[in-house]
Amino acid sequence: MNSVIVMTQTSNYSQDGLSIIHKPLIKIEPLSFNLDLLKLNYDWILFSSKNAVKHFYPYLHQTAHRHIAVIGKKTKAYCEAQGIAVDFCPNDYSQEGFLAEFEAQKNAKILVPSSQAARPLLVDTLRDRDFDVIKIDLYKPGTWFAHVTDIDRLLAQNNVGAITFASSSAVHAFFKRLLPEMTKAFSNYYVIGQQTLSTIQEYGVEAKVADEQTLDGLIEKVKESWM
Repeated sequence: MNSVIVMTQTSNYSQDGLSIIHKPLIKIEPLSFNLDLLKLNYDWILFSSKNAVKHFYPYLHQTAHRHIAVIGKKTKAYCEAQGIAVDFCPNDYSQEGFLAEFEAQKNAKILVPSSQAARPLLVDTLRDRDFDVIKIDLYKPGTWFAHVTDIDRLLAQNNVGAITFASSSAVHAFFKRLLPEMTKAFSNYYVIGQQTLSTIQEYGVEAKVADEQTLDGLIEKVKESWM
């Protein structure tokens, strides 16, 4: 088997001894939003991704808040690197994991700055629990078509051993089109999270799921399958 791994998430990743080609499939397109929402007082600001932190950071210090919650080890590490103290991060790096562990006072006001394409489960469930939740659509995902073509070319040349997806948006960007024959024939896909798995299965494709919902966990799953 060819040992080249194509990774499609937005953030770069490398590991010694591995041949990794980074071809992000999603471009982040910033969106305008109602700046008056920054004038409110929040009990919690919830970041579900590193991108959310990055794009909201310019507004963070003008937004009154008591606590910061995040989903994901990398999101937590990125916050701390920016000097942002994190008060809560679930052990399970998913919306479901967050909802299983998160607790706050009744009627807490929660701000969720995130992608326009984010799954509604998190916000909807928090609202169902009678929290006062405000969601800001900070950005939307756009497809990086040149990288889709690059991956097709690598597959046609039989130069790929595995392709990884860290989000449903990346899966849609790659599969929501007429696939070339060599791309149709490829089957070594790896994903982070059950939601991403469900998305790729919508296209009639199977994938292996990382045991830990991180890029390290994703690569470990690839290496494990090659042993």
